[in-house]
Amino acid sequence: MTGTLLIFGHGYSAAALSRQLVPQGWTVIGTTRSPDRMDAIAAMGATPVLWPGDDITPWLDRATHVLAGAAPGPEGDPVLAELQDEIAGRAARLAWVGYLSTTAVYGDHDGGWVDEDTPLAPASKRGAARAEAEAAWAVIPGLPLHIFRLPGIYGPGRGPFAKLKNGTARRLIKPGQVFSRIHVDDLARALALSMQAPQPGAIYNVCDDDPAPPQDVIAHAADLLGLPLPPAEDFETADLTPMARSFYGESKRVRNSRIKEALGYQLTYPDFRSGLASILAAES
Repeated sequence: MTGTLLIFGHGYSAAALSRQLVPQGWTVIGTTRSPDRMDAIAAMGATPVLWPGDDITPWLDRATHVLAGAAPGPEGDPVLAELQDEIAGRAARLAWVGYLSTTAVYGDHDGGWVDEDTPLAPASKRGAARAEAEAAWAVIPGLPLHIFRLPGIYGPGRGPFAKLKNGTARRLIKPGQVFSRIHVDDLARALALSMQAPQPGAIYNVCDDDPAPPQDVIAHAADLLGLPLPPAEDFETADLTPMARSFYGESKRVRNSRIKEALGYQLTYPDFRSGLASILAAES
């Protein structure tokens, strides 16, 4: 099956999805706020659209599938703030709509496990805004909505290697802290699988099998590069931005069994070790 996918915000994750879909015959339309991004989107075989700015309704009329996930702003979800009525009016003719949310909607669980049925209890403004955005998308009548809750995303060009090479990597130690993560190519495969087998109303966690302390990731990356291990820093006394500190305010392990069982999802990179090895090979 192929179709026409309209992506609101053609960034890092959307680029990985485009690289998978375009060779399969999909038409991909990607919006960007930056004129400087237009050529890069076109180079992937996707059609770039400057939005907000250009009239998006002709592209909405062509779309069979829609993907959104831009961070909420003061007005809530930026796509719905501008286009809720237009999207609602086309709900019946759309085959699939995806919303990229975050596992921050679960809040802090002291390193315990969460799944899609865990009550939402966001502990940060970022998580609360995403929970509100999920709810705003979910109330549009007849919309074939699929929500994907994502942890930290890494992949080529977005990993610890550059910071280790330039000496800016930090090994922060907070006892008991664990994060889940996902390689961007595994995320793209999960989205593509869902597009091929829509299950409106579905909510999926998309993460790998190995939640791990962040210092373990830095240590393994340093070992792969043959570089010295960055000195350990006590999280409590480390000089961090408020945003960086807020990420450490939540510790949880995220289950991914639902997407495996529902869609036959198989991870190419089930842990950070395999993921980092592939990035290093690609960047080399």
